[in-house]
Amino acid sequence: MKRRTFMNVTAGTATALAFNPLALAQEQERKTPVLYPDPAVEVIDPRFAKYKVGNAAVERLYTGAHWAEGPVWFADGRYLLFSDIPNNRILRWLEDTGEVSVFRSPSNYSNGNYRDRQGRLLSCEHDSRRLTRTEYDGTITVLMDPFQDKKLNAPNDLAVHSDGAIWFSDPGYGIMSNYEGHKAPFELPANVYRLDPYTREVTVVASDMDKPNGLCFSPDEKKLYIVDTGVPKHSGDPHPIRVYDVEDGVRLKNGRMFVNMSPGSSDGIRCDVDGNVWSAAGWVGEGYNGVHVFAPDRTLIGKIHIPETCANLCFGGAKKNRLFMAASQSLYAVYVDTQGAQIP
Repeated sequence: MKRRTFMNVTAGTATALAFNPLALAQEQERKTPVLYPDPAVEVIDPRFAKYKVGNAAVERLYTGAHWAEGPVWFADGRYLLFSDIPNNRILRWLEDTGEVSVFRSPSNYSNGNYRDRQGRLLSCEHDSRRLTRTEYDGTITVLMDPFQDKKLNAPNDLAVHSDGAIWFSDPGYGIMSNYEGHKAPFELPANVYRLDPYTREVTVVASDMDKPNGLCFSPDEKKLYIVDTGVPKHSGDPHPIRVYDVEDGVRLKNGRMFVNMSPGSSDGIRCDVDGNVWSAAGWVGEGYNGVHVFAPDRTLIGKIHIPETCANLCFGGAKKNRLFMAASQSLYAVYVDTQGAQIP
């Protein structure tokens, strides 16, 4: 599909937009007019039509990151946090002004972010190779550092169960180069872990993937979806999003492929309240990059096209009906007629 031309923002303008909300408003006025309905939101299966808002368009809220990741919404503060991993910082976008500022620097090359059931920030830190929680007073608590006396690889993404347990992936991208952390040897396999934040008991819940990455629970928490971003070993092997049955809320069984993202790949994923899986998509180009939406029966029902590889996404906004997309150097958003299943 042909994508309408996005506004061109120079590096100098990007800096002005990042820290001057008035400059952002002025730039918005100068943008190329948007055709409604926005062709960037593509209905592939009739089931997706009800989620498309006809007079809402994909917006580029910010550009200037090196690799944007880990968006998480804070409704109580009306802001979004997202990681800029190579720049070793977490950025904050304010809903009321559009201003973007530095929330935390250095961030230990944080990648995935989430909120626990008490609303506190949880972060996967590449460089420190640990999982942390930011308390209400701003202090940082280390929830997990070593496992069985060995360093974690580089925690990547996470999800929180209704019982408070934190499930997170540890593929190790932060120690594979000096771009998103620092090179270091692997001491553990690339696992998915379950951490009980009350007892601090840790268990390996999945060890059958090359590079487990994004993960999310279905709305009823009976299933866990996990992206494997490992490089296929043979030509024709899939780039899978896998799905597992969650047993007693503490273990996984019956792992199988949910969808094959070839020729590209997924990364971060989220479920909406109807159980559809909204998947970041990238590494192919126009017509593929953005977000792919799958019904629970695995059918691709819709796409949201953006001109950059999408790394991660989350639902937010006052009504949880705004999809935020962290994509390469930029942050995008679009209103949809559904809500995210994550709590809070």
